[in-house]
Amino acid sequence: MKITPTVLTAALAGCLSAFCWPWLWPLFTDPGSSGSMGLVLGMLVFVALPAHIFVFGLGGSPTQRGRSVDIGLLKRIGAWLSAAILTAGAMSLLGAPAVPLA
Repeated sequence: MKITPTVLTAALAGCLSAFCWPWLWPLFTDPGSSGSMGLVLGMLVFVALPAHIFVFGLGGSPTQRGRSVDIGLLKRIGAWLSAAILTAGAMSLLGAPAVPLA
């Protein structure tokens, strides 16, 4: 399967990551092993996987060879981080409560 990332998909992945972070944050303070496993799985599913698929892409060969800078990749990373920061800021301004797990 080939997925070609764009600036829009990178921005949407950043929004998803920032939107899910309030649910993952309480797992940092959980001393039990279930909290750490939930944190690892949550980070993989809601941060790492969307970032990899929608920022870096799947199944394609690199378009540039050598040591040149991939401008498209830099734009997608910037869009991902910017969207995550803007989403987190909007959620804090709107007073989105942290979600208790227990």
